[in-house]
Parts: sequence; structure tokens; C-alpha cells
Amino acid sequence: MTGAGFPKGDSWRQARRDMVSDQLRGRGIGDRHVLGAMAALPRERFIPPAMRNLAYADRAVPIGHGQTISQPYIVARMTEALNLQPGHRVLDVGTGSGYQAALLALLGARVFSIERIAELSASAVATLASLGIQGPELVVGDGSLGCPSGAPFDRILVAAGAPRVPVSLLDQLKENGQMVMPIGRASLQILVVVRRCDGQTVETPILPCRFVQLIGAEAWGSRC
Repeated sequence: MTGAGFPKGDSWRQARRDMVSDQLRGRGIGDRHVLGAMAALPRERFIPPAMRNLAYADRAVPIGHGQTISQPYIVARMTEALNLQPGHRVLDVGTGSGYQAALLALLGARVFSIERIAELSASAVATLASLGIQGPELVVGDGSLGCPSGAPFDRILVAAGAPRVPVSLLDQLKENGQMVMPIGRASLQILVVVRRCDGQTVETPILPCRFVQLIGAEAWGSRC
């Protein structure tokens, strides 16, 4: 990360400290790298000004176009479940505001992030640039089909729910790689860790969750 750096407002810094203490550590998030990155990254900058007072609330927040930025605990839980190592190639499906891509970059990943809504992707590009966060490659496209130009990936994180794991995403996951994504009905899913090992796929449930739908050819069907 280079550039002007993060905002220095005392109120935002305190909000981040409280988030890490109460919502993350208080619920069992223990990865110090994830905690440190989320304590440093100004979540408020990824949220529309009209909703910015909810930046550190324990809830998902609308970001426009029917999409949301996930609540801090869910972001931390999914990121921790990736078991990320510096240098990993990571596919972030559902760029949204760009917050998750920024977090992965701060953790040392080589990030490819795909978003079907061009306006959201453009806004995320601008936000990352304003914070001096370089590295994430943001593209517009069908996230259910992955990002063949960046594959194969050590890790894949999907921030939208699908009825099953898209075959294209599995095909782009390296052997011994893992994916974290919500799977289930449109209204309620289970967050799972998907691992590829010796040619087999193993799904391990983590917790119930509710995400927006993953729209695409290998998910809930293409619509705008």
C-alpha cells in the first residue's frame, strides 16, 4: 500500500478499535493478521456517505444497486477461514464496495476481484486509488464463472450465496486450495469452506448466514 494513507479522525479510529474488540475478538476471531488489517482499514470510506454512520455497526450496510457490504464479523470470519498466506493468488467474487479486496491486499495476497455491476466496480477502483491501495485487479463480469485469466487460485472467497458450488470456480481452484462461500437457498445459506485435496472436494460448514444472491450462469441465473 502506498499513497496518502488512511484518515486520521479520532472518532473513526475509536470505532475501529471498538469493532475489533467487541465484534471480532469478542466472538472468537483470533487471527492477529486479520484483526490488525481490519483495525487499520477505514471501512467508512467504502460506504456511501448517506450510510456512513453505520460503517461499524454490527450489520450489513447497503451500498447501492441492491448490494451490501457484509457485517464486520462475517468479513472477518470468512477471511480467517481462508487461512491466507502472503503471496497467495486469491479470487474475490463480488467486489461490491472493494472492502474485501482491500483487506486481502493488506494481508499480502495477489488479488483478482470480479463484479457484475460495472458502476460498483468503478466506484471500488476509485476508492482503492484514493486510499493508495495498489495491487488488486478489478474486473467486470460473471463471478459464477470465475476469472480464467487469473487462474488458478490458491484461495477463492465468494461474497454472495449460490445453490451449489459453481463448477467453474472449482476448476479454477488449485489442488490443496480452498474456497469460502455461502451455499443454500436464496433467503438463507450456510457458510462453508470448500477444499480440494487428492482430486476430491470436501465441504465443511461454518455457520448459517444470509447473503445477497450470486447472479450468473452457474448460480441463480442472469438478471439485472
